[in-house]
Amino acid sequence: MRITVFGTGYVGLVQGAVLAEVGHDVLCVDVDAAKIEGLKAGRIPIYEPGLEDLVRKNHAEGRLGFTTEAAEGVAHGRILFIAVGTPPDEDGSADLSYVLGVAGTVAEAMEEPKVVVTKSTVPVGTADRVAAKITEVLGRRQRSDLGFEVVSNPEFLKEGAAVADCMRPDRIVIGTASPEAEELLREVYAPFSRNHDKIIVMDLRSAELTKYAANCMLATKISFMNEIAGLAERLGADVEMVRQGIGSDPRIGWHFIYPGAGYGGSCFPKDVKALIATARGTGFEPAVLAAVEDRNEAQKRVLFDKIAAHYRGDLAGRVFALWGLAFKPNTDDMREAASRVLMEALWDAGAKVQAYDPEAMEEAQRLYGDREGLTLCGTKEAALKGADALVTLTEWQAFRAPDFEAIGEKLSERVIFDGRNLYDPVRMARKGFAYYAIGRGLAAPQAAAPTRAATPVA
Repeated sequence: MRITVFGTGYVGLVQGAVLAEVGHDVLCVDVDAAKIEGLKAGRIPIYEPGLEDLVRKNHAEGRLGFTTEAAEGVAHGRILFIAVGTPPDEDGSADLSYVLGVAGTVAEAMEEPKVVVTKSTVPVGTADRVAAKITEVLGRRQRSDLGFEVVSNPEFLKEGAAVADCMRPDRIVIGTASPEAEELLREVYAPFSRNHDKIIVMDLRSAELTKYAANCMLATKISFMNEIAGLAERLGADVEMVRQGIGSDPRIGWHFIYPGAGYGGSCFPKDVKALIATARGTGFEPAVLAAVEDRNEAQKRVLFDKIAAHYRGDLAGRVFALWGLAFKPNTDDMREAASRVLMEALWDAGAKVQAYDPEAMEEAQRLYGDREGLTLCGTKEAALKGADALVTLTEWQAFRAPDFEAIGEKLSERVIFDGRNLYDPVRMARKGFAYYAIGRGLAAPQAAAPTRAATPVA
């Protein structure tokens, strides 16, 4: 089937490449000419495991094309996916200007009936606004005879596993009241629904709310576990033991109950804020969602508070090795990352940061440039040299089993602040480290703050 995807971000590019992989004829449209030329040359603008090979292969074999010409995209596809960004507005609501802009562009170029699919994460009622926009423009063109359908088809991709999620989806939600549109979408997704029927058809508004409800439920689990971690520290309990105790209950499960330094990325923070704004717009106060957001904002300060307490507020001139800049592993995305909150708090306190991340170094350079107090290091070992302490903030595999003796030798003090609970507190104490984690207390060879030592910056 001939399909057009508007937008080549995480959702659009992954969706387009995967649809091409199963045999569809896909054309991706983006207004960024440099990005389109890069994609034609095989340069992928984001890091996502497996995506580069998929894009290059399907482009070379002629099933995946790229263009900046919107009219070409509209003419190409029987089905038009809208997968552009919906950034938060000042009040936290989703900015639909890009989505509605594409809808208007589609209507300007339509010469035959189309099925327009909102793939972007959009508030409830967006499909109605898209339909109204297309109707308005077609009326202005005096082409109201052109039929169209608007379908909601939210994505459920995890950054770092987006290709796998797209190839093997848990469910495929289709919001439509049109049997014809439903049949077309079933044909599109047939290759992904062979073992058992993964397609769930519902009304438009329920489909739109399903996406927000899913992300907000996961964010709630994370914030709940972070709250339990704070309580565990004060009660002398170990949140990792608590996690095992509750995760074994199948009603709760193991997913998204890992305490840490707060969630980030392009989805959870934005979607929680957007659903809060939607709820308040109806006159309904979303108390649980508001608490989830508040807990997460506070959680991003927890690690800094531990650092400040350990050094009794004496942070000026200290140097911290930071392992992990991306908000999660297997991505270079630093949007809403806990690393940014921590680094900026350390800089405000007069401290310096030597940072390393396997994939997010270019993104950090783009965000902070040559900012005073930040040194971007080529290896995790280089980040340790001369630092007062190590801070871990992203659970990359390369950080899970390091050489602790080498760490101790490179640091001026044997101190680790672990924002992802990667290590065992008892083992850290045996190795002579003052070790601070999330909800696990302190396993330290000494209780007092160490003597201040002057150390060079690597």
